[in-house]
Amino acid sequence: MSNVENEEVVPESEVKDVVEEEVKAGETLKEGPDFKAKYYYLAAEVENMRKRFEREKENILKFGSEKILSSLVSVVDNFDLTVNALKNDNDEKVQNIVKGIEMVRGQFLDVLKQNGLTPVESLGKIFDPNFHEAVAQAPAEGKKDQEIITEYQKGYVLNGRLLRAAKVVVANNG
Repeated sequence: MSNVENEEVVPESEVKDVVEEEVKAGETLKEGPDFKAKYYYLAAEVENMRKRFEREKENILKFGSEKILSSLVSVVDNFDLTVNALKNDNDEKVQNIVKGIEMVRGQFLDVLKQNGLTPVESLGKIFDPNFHEAVAQAPAEGKKDQEIITEYQKGYVLNGRLLRAAKVVVANNG
């Protein structure tokens, strides 16, 4: 972490007040022996503040929707549960409803993706504790050790930051 991030932020109004007080106290800025040092210090402070505000603005734009998107992920889970429960029904009307739900789910996922939310790939991948939460281990023939064989709950990443870890079952052949 750099020193810039640890410095105390001095509001611009306080910086102006300090300069005005020195002028009122009879010091002329040009005659002060440390005028250049004060000037450079204040200029650096203003530049540091500008950079800090830019970083904060970027983070707000990237992650400001994190709370609402986190809540909407459970809506996607419910769409998945509904589709999986009705998928094997032989009734034609039910299958039409399933197609409609899948279409709405697809649109919903597209909107989430446009806002920076992407699913964590799990099945067939090697377990990564940064993106996966192992809920169980099971022997699995033909699978590598630590390979994900089942996904109980999908995980999501928001603009590169983990929003929710995928809950998975990992192969353990040892």
